[in-house]
Amino acid sequence: MREEFLAELVFPGVSRSVSTARHCVGHVLTMAGHLDVSGAQLVVSELVGNAVVHTISGLPGGLVAVDITAIGDDLARIDVIDGGSATVPRMREPTETDPRGRGLRIVDEMAVRWGVRGDACGGTAVWAEVFTVQSAPACAADLSVCNVAS
Repeated sequence: MREEFLAELVFPGVSRSVSTARHCVGHVLTMAGHLDVSGAQLVVSELVGNAVVHTISGLPGGLVAVDITAIGDDLARIDVIDGGSATVPRMREPTETDPRGRGLRIVDEMAVRWGVRGDACGGTAVWAEVFTVQSAPACAADLSVCNVAS
């Protein structure tokens, strides 16, 4: 499957960057011809929000980078790179009354696959691959059905 790097966007590590990142990712993907960018926008909102709240990127002067890559015409990979933290991102089991802790669960539901890796500067990159077509096949469990390289 052909991959095309579309953009790297860098935002201040502040809460208002979440909506800006969401808007910018939607614009980049739309301009690249992707038809349904809502899933990618939701994923980037959750991942940038997590970076701002849970990493040193949320401290004064911190930054969050968002890389956008098209994988064919129907899939996009979103990489959110933060300044790092003392913990590794993981899904939580929030109670009904917990005000937080659902972000990676949402990413898990929206993405074909996702993961976490360190970056060369000591930060963390959380990535997710999301369908960008209006009627994406329900094949997250079996990527071979969709001809998506695993």
